[in-house]
Amino acid sequence: MSGMANTSDTSTTETAAQATRSTEEPARNANRSTTPGSEGFKRFIGSNWAERDESLPAAREQAPYAAERRARVSAAFTGIRLIIPAGDMKQRANDTEYPFRAHSAFAHLTGWGADSEPGAVLVFEPSDDGHDTTVYFRERAGRDSEEFYANPAIGEFWIGARPSLAHVAADLAIDTRGIEEFDRVIDAVDTSTLVLREADPAITERVDHARIRFAAEAALSTNASDAPFSIEVGAEHEPDGELARVLSELRLVKDKFEIAELRAAIDATQRGFTEVIEELPRITSEVRGERVIEGVFATRARLDGNDVGYGSIAAAGPHATILHWTRNDGPVVPGDLVLLDAGVERDSYYTADITRTFPVNGTFSEVQRQVYDAVLEAADAAFAVVRPGAIFREVHAAAMEVIAKKTAEWGFLPVSAEESLRPENQFHRRYMVHGTSHHLGLDVHDCAQARREMYLDGELQPGMVFTIEPGLYFQPDDLTVPVEFRGIGVRIEDDILVTPDGAENLSAGIPRTADEVEAWVRGDAAR
Repeated sequence: MSGMANTSDTSTTETAAQATRSTEEPARNANRSTTPGSEGFKRFIGSNWAERDESLPAAREQAPYAAERRARVSAAFTGIRLIIPAGDMKQRANDTEYPFRAHSAFAHLTGWGADSEPGAVLVFEPSDDGHDTTVYFRERAGRDSEEFYANPAIGEFWIGARPSLAHVAADLAIDTRGIEEFDRVIDAVDTSTLVLREADPAITERVDHARIRFAAEAALSTNASDAPFSIEVGAEHEPDGELARVLSELRLVKDKFEIAELRAAIDATQRGFTEVIEELPRITSEVRGERVIEGVFATRARLDGNDVGYGSIAAAGPHATILHWTRNDGPVVPGDLVLLDAGVERDSYYTADITRTFPVNGTFSEVQRQVYDAVLEAADAAFAVVRPGAIFREVHAAAMEVIAKKTAEWGFLPVSAEESLRPENQFHRRYMVHGTSHHLGLDVHDCAQARREMYLDGELQPGMVFTIEPGLYFQPDDLTVPVEFRGIGVRIEDDILVTPDGAENLSAGIPRTADEVEAWVRGDAAR
């Protein structure tokens, strides 16, 4: 499929990253190519195929929710063209690539998740009624073309059949066009056009060049070129940041579909955690038992969803004191604790984010339970302040009061808990340097580009979903704590929904108290 010619002196003759994808990969391995090229073979492989089922699906469940989100974006950017790419495949090594995941903003506004097409682009084109929205993507190739059998990047023989424009239009309830027509969008770019910069660097570069070209032509047409005209190519376009902010803040409050997906992700995560517990005999028998934990959970994530929502943390013993331990290559030893931080990502991309800490042998030691109960008290204190109208940072503050109190009681701080809580001190944070909460949704750290006054200093609203995850981490070589505390790491993380009259712990069904956790590990049906 050839792209339309672009009149821009900065464009290529083919269409954006899709053209690159279709040509680069075969070239990487041209020296070992064995694809037949005879005319006889081409005629033979292009003939005698059964008719495809061309029946169109009903619109998917999330389609009306995505349409409402697009309407809100349209209202925020009246008269402005918006370009929101899904992104493209990312190279892992030579001709192998990482599994594709569309940009979360694209998925949020289209409802297209794990089955989305690499290189797709959502365009808001200004119209009398606000915007016309269209998804551009590379549809499947005909069987009379060489692409469907000879191109390992996008050919049907290699990656399976791609959908048609009509199929996606019906499925998402949105207009669709072939990616070759996206050149016309680039040709129409003006200085007001906005692009989601981080989603697809190749498309962002094309938009930047097109804006420069438009501004230069406008300057010439108004005789305003007496002074040299220049715009730095690739410079951060400030209004683009406004687009990213709006798209991020749009996700702060979840709709009914999103909440249902998060509940399903949490249910699947609970199954994954339970299966890890059931595999403890095997886990403890392996030299790299943490890898078994990771693998068991990943299997459940792939069975019940798209994948894990982030790199699972399967941290046993002193590894539990390392906040983002994802190497997961250590042993799992009876007498130690395991900190498992993992979440299933649904096909819609909504992910759970849950942490449980449990004793490998089914019984907390006295010190382990002491630490565990302190973290649980901090989690419960944070949950108690969640209600509409509360300020997001108050959740963290409530947890920190408990962390300061406990570490002061144990004699670990050089001052009292009250003194440590002062902004100029914060000594207790040595044992918990991370925050207590973050928003959750399509991204495990959702809404990250929202303004501070909407996030950290924002008021909680019904429909918000976020984590509460206090912890205590005593490094193996930390001389400020007694030796029996060293190497103990505990975190308890739950996913919280703000309701009209308070809050709901969506993950409360996963054992939380020390007694419940011990019974869980021991397989006690009476827990």
